[in-house]
Amino acid sequence: MITLSIDAMGGDHGLGSTVPAALEILKTHQKIKLILVGDTKQIEIKLNHLGGKPGKRLAIQHASQIVEMDEHPAKALRRKKDSSMRVAINLVKDGTVDGCVSAGNTGALMATARFVLRTIPGIDRPAICASLPRPEGYTHMLDLGANIDTPPEILLQFGLMGSQLINCLDGKKHPTVGLLNIGVEEVKGNESIKAAAELFKDSNLNYIGFVEADEIYMGNTDLVVCDGFLGNVALKASEGVAQMIMSVLKEEFNRNAVAKGAGLLAKPVLNAIKRRLDHRRYNGASLLGLRGAVVKSHGGTDHIGFKSAIEVAIEETRKGLVNQIESTIVASSV
Repeated sequence: MITLSIDAMGGDHGLGSTVPAALEILKTHQKIKLILVGDTKQIEIKLNHLGGKPGKRLAIQHASQIVEMDEHPAKALRRKKDSSMRVAINLVKDGTVDGCVSAGNTGALMATARFVLRTIPGIDRPAICASLPRPEGYTHMLDLGANIDTPPEILLQFGLMGSQLINCLDGKKHPTVGLLNIGVEEVKGNESIKAAAELFKDSNLNYIGFVEADEIYMGNTDLVVCDGFLGNVALKASEGVAQMIMSVLKEEFNRNAVAKGAGLLAKPVLNAIKRRLDHRRYNGASLLGLRGAVVKSHGGTDHIGFKSAIEVAIEETRKGLVNQIESTIVASSV
């Protein structure tokens, strides 16, 4: 039985996303127990509304505070010690649960998780890693916003952690690894990325060299490594492009009667495209490098997306990702 704590109050939609997702997970995964963390009364009301109730595989842990989505991480860490986010992470620390999922404030989640759980020995900074779709399968990418101005040595740690995640979850023993850069030529990029490339070449990683941003969605690289500033910009830009394309298609197919007719004929294809590009299917970013499994859900997702994040946490804990990363880091330092 795998047990996870759920920050039930976090995210833009709070209980509206987390509780329905939790109930769906319990229906589809028989060997999972969930602890909903947050205001007990509000959670009970929501459960009752959805026809659910606490039982052997569903519990409630009260927390009196909520970390707001725009709250400063340092303030949340100091003043919100009984927040649903903090209590959910504490349950990982004391061994009550195997992992935690939250859609709350990213900065506060990273700061709190790092403070409570600490990092794996040999890891200087945790990183955010997520899977992004491509025509065949998906690409893993990190860091997506946890670290800015990342030195070459830390980028190498990201590569080691990300490779182990792919090895653990996807069964690829030697996933290909590329460094995100403004060009594939060795002369391109700043001094930091060039120095990182030399470290990657000397490592045991299956390093293939520099990759450009189009490789994220249209290439064959299993893991794309980058600084958190660059990674977050690339991620948000690509999300915006995808939303724009779907919006333009909808607008054009509703322009006139002829276009609407064409839209009806193309509807099966459009629905298939929408499913393949649905970001909710890929929701759930791993906070790698911590002494515990913590998964970050997109703050604005609905219950479908939050369910995907819970499933990421289930896979990580089931396959012992944290222990495997620790073993990899120890082996690389010998």
